[in-house]
Amino acid sequence: MPEPVIEARQIVKRFGRVRALRGANLTVYPQEVVALVGDNGAGKSTLVKTVVGVHPPDEGEILFEGRPVTVNTPHEARDLGIETVYQDLALAAEVDPAANMFLGREILRPGLLGKLGFLDKKAMRRRSDEAFRTLGVRIQDTSARVANMSGGQRQGIAISRAVTWASKVVFMDEPTAALGVVQTRNVLDQIQRVREHGLSVVLISHNMPEVFEVADRIEVLRLGERVASLRPAEVSMEDVVAAMTGALTFHEKED
Repeated sequence: MPEPVIEARQIVKRFGRVRALRGANLTVYPQEVVALVGDNGAGKSTLVKTVVGVHPPDEGEILFEGRPVTVNTPHEARDLGIETVYQDLALAAEVDPAANMFLGREILRPGLLGKLGFLDKKAMRRRSDEAFRTLGVRIQDTSARVANMSGGQRQGIAISRAVTWASKVVFMDEPTAALGVVQTRNVLDQIQRVREHGLSVVLISHNMPEVFEVADRIEVLRLGERVASLRPAEVSMEDVVAAMTGALTFHEKED
């Protein structure tokens, strides 16, 4: 096996008296889709937020390409090439898709106008359109406000932004939770395209058919710990659910 691009080892995270993570592990190899699954309260989102710098771990270590790292903020995660698509998408609704794509990374116009703070909106729109085409994101009017766009279009913008700036890993937290059938299909296709671009994807999802369709590996969390690391070709959906509930253990299949 290649060296993991990200490895979280024995992560403990407490919120007051509540231990959300009790020694959780996560392993992500280059150019693979890892599904992170578990029942409500299993610690999935907390683990991801700990890895990407939203919550500092109380115990444990995070390795990036084999070396220990300290990720104190999401900006430090981005410096490592890690981007995250959160459930709320973190989009600015009152501006257009290009402005969202370059939020905090705006391109300035050349020369004096750039020094005065004028933005190169044409360049940002051109690069955004290229990113949307590459990922198959369909946006009819790229000059429209994001507030007027569908849930699927917003999700596509958020994923495109993450892929544009990520060089190693994209984390996606329930990317299809509020979408219809066609929009969900588009997002699943986009996940496949992200991997084809050489990135790894960590997908948090409750939807077992989607997990089995796109994931190379499934990591199961239960009560703040990883209890199994499974390959979809070797197990059934019922097996994964049983691991989530504690009805079955799969220690012999763990990495």
